[in-house]
Amino acid sequence: MDTTSNSKHRPFSIKLWPPSESTRLVLVQRLTNNLSSNSIFTQKYGALNKEDAEENAKKIEDIAFNVANEQYDREPDGDGGAAVQLYAKECSKLLLEVLKRGPEEKKELASQNNASAETFFDISKGQRAFIKAEEAENLLRPLKEPGNSYTKICFSNRSFGLEAARVAEPILVSLKNQLKEVDLSDFIAGRPETEALEVMNIFSAALEGSVLKSLNLSNNALGEKGVRAFGSLLKSQSCLEELYLMNDGISEEAAKAVCELIPSTEKLKVLHFHNNMTGDEGALAISDVVKRSPLLEDFRCSSTRVGSGGGVALAKALESCTNLKKLDLRDNMFGVEAGVALSKALSKHLDLVEVYLSYLNLEDEGTVAIANALKESAPSLEVLEMAGNDITAGAAPTIAACIAAKQHLTKLNLAENELKDEGTIQISKALEEGHTLLEEVDMSTNFIRRAGARHLAQVVVQKPGFRLLNINGNIISDDGVDEVNEVFKKYPDVLGSFDENDPEGDDDDDDGEKSSEGEANEDELEFKMKNLEVGQEE
Repeated sequence: MDTTSNSKHRPFSIKLWPPSESTRLVLVQRLTNNLSSNSIFTQKYGALNKEDAEENAKKIEDIAFNVANEQYDREPDGDGGAAVQLYAKECSKLLLEVLKRGPEEKKELASQNNASAETFFDISKGQRAFIKAEEAENLLRPLKEPGNSYTKICFSNRSFGLEAARVAEPILVSLKNQLKEVDLSDFIAGRPETEALEVMNIFSAALEGSVLKSLNLSNNALGEKGVRAFGSLLKSQSCLEELYLMNDGISEEAAKAVCELIPSTEKLKVLHFHNNMTGDEGALAISDVVKRSPLLEDFRCSSTRVGSGGGVALAKALESCTNLKKLDLRDNMFGVEAGVALSKALSKHLDLVEVYLSYLNLEDEGTVAIANALKESAPSLEVLEMAGNDITAGAAPTIAACIAAKQHLTKLNLAENELKDEGTIQISKALEEGHTLLEEVDMSTNFIRRAGARHLAQVVVQKPGFRLLNINGNIISDDGVDEVNEVFKKYPDVLGSFDENDPEGDDDDDDGEKSSEGEANEDELEFKMKNLEVGQEE
């Protein structure tokens, strides 16, 4: 399948997940200390002895890691930032639970781990390979044990042929009344189309009538034929809360089949449709599914080749999804008209926490409309990404006013735009007051010079939990780079690389000013903007 996208070249990004073994060990040590040392929480609930604290810390970290890793597996193309946040939140939650319950918690955590092992059956961790009938018999044997409690199965990463599928068939039939979550992503890789379709039909028929909450059919190059092969399973679902159809080669016809074969979406909360060949006509079909999903909380339709018409249709459909918490429409060809339409939908989404709108060709007009809408809604917004949208300094006042109102913001990505020093300083000023939760800012490839880089660095370095500033790919002078490094001298790991910075670069202004000439005016620009007020636009 051709997965060529319409986006601009992306600069190198730092992967935040998974954490290294040494990082995990350090976290276990910190958790141990928090469970056993004097603090306001241990004063209130009591501390654990060192041995119990260490044992519980290991289990807390392991459970949190597994939860976060599952999140990352569902979004493998992300930088892992969401997984890191979830990892930290789970650790904090479990730590407090242990302290509240006292020393006996170690037994309860062990019980939780065992329960997880008994309810979740997963064969995806082995080597990615074809699976033969004999191997299937051995691998799936635990599922045949009388009285087993498996409610979630993952057959991902192993390619089932006809013989292996026939081994799995009676087992799935016997389990379908207890299964709640089924992951069949990437389970027919490398099979001829005829065999793959027959395998899908076998699995679909075996699971038909099950009452699933979550179904993952990603990474299977389904196309319309594949979607229809799962028709009996899809039609039988009335309680589905999560549906994943990522990287499935779903064209316009396949998208229409999805709309046709999923009769009930009233309970759907998560719909992921990343990296498909949907196009505008396919987006119209997906819009119908969205319209019928009033409880939708997490919608992803990124890298799906959707243009203006399809973007407008999706935007209008999203107006009815007032429970939306996470929206990811990255890497499509929406353009200004779809951006303006989307702004109308966003004005109704008060619960939004994460918004990913990079590489949508929004330009200033679409960006301003969206920023104005978000400013008045989404009070708890944590993540805002609008990279690669041809945004200039002209849109910066509106973006800055929006950002100033978002005090829960943890991640801001405005990379690959044309904000220059003027826009960068305005946005930096918006971050000055509060924003104590801010962790990441990406302003790479924005024609930023010395003044903008220095001002941004001076602002973010003061945030208590800040982890990464990326201003690579700009045109910062060597002296400017030295100044930024000096700002971060106590926290060198927080500052990203400058390996793509071009100190001799030109910002392509119409007046043809060169780098050295522009550099001479940087201090003057920073002085003029020093007293700039970030507020509501007239």
